[in-house]
Amino acid sequence: MANATKTAKKPAKAAARQKNRKAGGAQPQKVTTFLTFKDRGEEAVSFYVSLFKNSRITRIMRSEGQGPIPKGALLHAAFQLDGHPFMAMDGGSYFSFAQGFSLFVNCETQEEIDRLWEKLSEGGEKLQCGWVKDRYGVSWQIVPSLMGKLMSGPDPARSRRVMEAMLKMDKLDIKGLQNAYERR
Repeated sequence: MANATKTAKKPAKAAARQKNRKAGGAQPQKVTTFLTFKDRGEEAVSFYVSLFKNSRITRIMRSEGQGPIPKGALLHAAFQLDGHPFMAMDGGSYFSFAQGFSLFVNCETQEEIDRLWEKLSEGGEKLQCGWVKDRYGVSWQIVPSLMGKLMSGPDPARSRRVMEAMLKMDKLDIKGLQNAYERR
């Protein structure tokens, strides 16, 4: 009988969430990216917010120095990049980022790719295939929005040429990728 009660509550909760959405109530995002920096987290957050439209810092909490986090270090930041929520904190020397994790940015124009590529690589590292590691150790993929279309077209030979062209690039070049697709 206990299982029947639990099962009955699940649809009721889902209905309440749906009703809240229809009424315009804000629902917290189920999964949010949380970046833990060694230090300089607040600096990183401010930098990222400066790069993307529709971005802002919504909350900053600094350590008072009681505990393992030094006074003034970032305890918690909530921020948005292009309207998407993120969180961050300073965690100390134990924390670092691995290249297996990256933030993927769809860019509409070559100008946007160029700007983000240059800004994010300042003090960091320019890598192959549109990847950049910023000065805080976070990896980014700076990719043209049309990449998915070029890579998944109906002609596998075209997609292969795009892949071969991309593998020769550091910063991705929209015109070069399109030329490979069209075989120009």
